[in-house]
Amino acid sequence: MKAYALFQEYIWLVNTIHRFGRLTLEEINQRWLETELSEGIPIARSTFNRHRDAILDMFGIIIECDRKDGFRYYIFNEEVLEEDTIQNWMLSTLSVNSILSESKAVQKRILLESIPSDGDNLHKFIDAMKRGVRVKVNYRRYGAEASKSAMKLDPYFVKLFNKRWYALVKFPEPTAFLFTLAFDRIISLEVTDEKYEYDKDFDPSGWFKECYGIVRDPGVPVEKVVIRAFGREVHYLRDLPLHHSQKEVATTEEYSDFEMVLRPTADFFSPLLSRGAAIKILEPESLANDIKALHQAAVELYNQ
Repeated sequence: MKAYALFQEYIWLVNTIHRFGRLTLEEINQRWLETELSEGIPIARSTFNRHRDAILDMFGIIIECDRKDGFRYYIFNEEVLEEDTIQNWMLSTLSVNSILSESKAVQKRILLESIPSDGDNLHKFIDAMKRGVRVKVNYRRYGAEASKSAMKLDPYFVKLFNKRWYALVKFPEPTAFLFTLAFDRIISLEVTDEKYEYDKDFDPSGWFKECYGIVRDPGVPVEKVVIRAFGREVHYLRDLPLHHSQKEVATTEEYSDFEMVLRPTADFFSPLLSRGAAIKILEPESLANDIKALHQAAVELYNQ
């Protein structure tokens, strides 16, 4: 079987077990035979076990069998399929690619958004992470007329946010503080042979956990934010939460209130302002005043 066809089977298998929960091999085959991929041929047990091994090697996803529950299969480490994990991103990307490859007849009717790869610099940065060596970066911030002198930095992790790639880096000792760089503002990036010690206790997924995006300002405290949404905006916030901590705490015919816990930094203002009169900030009062002042400033600008 061609590699691409195998990829499709792996993706289908993970998505099916993840979506429907615990399934026997017979139940998996019932769903498999309903797809065009099967060509009417069920998955043999030996093939299924090979697929499980391949899925573990490629994606780090463990498909276990619970003998006490009627030999049902389930994903043992469900946490790797959370929204921001690389496994989820890879599976989502491969799933979309699979759909698109089977839709050539209507490809002009499928419109996509461009996500920059940031090519060579991203590749070099990830290579430096794998090798445990420092990078030498020449960087220019927005508004700066010239780039800063090259800095030697410890590469910690990369994050994709709002169609842009960002890098979290650390200054070497004695400064040793972490900060964020945007790949599209890197003038040059060089991989050195200088080794560094990555903090094994550091948690990349937790670094921005209390943030909206990539701004982590210790000067902005973590607060409970309550947003009242009106009309159709209720459905949008239900389907696409602003933050992983978001939960619906009140529902009426006219509106719903959503609560989340995060640092309401300046980058959080944009998604709130973009919703205009469809939402109202209830808590904290300081955030409500900031958003109100920005709306008023916009009105004054149009009145000039």
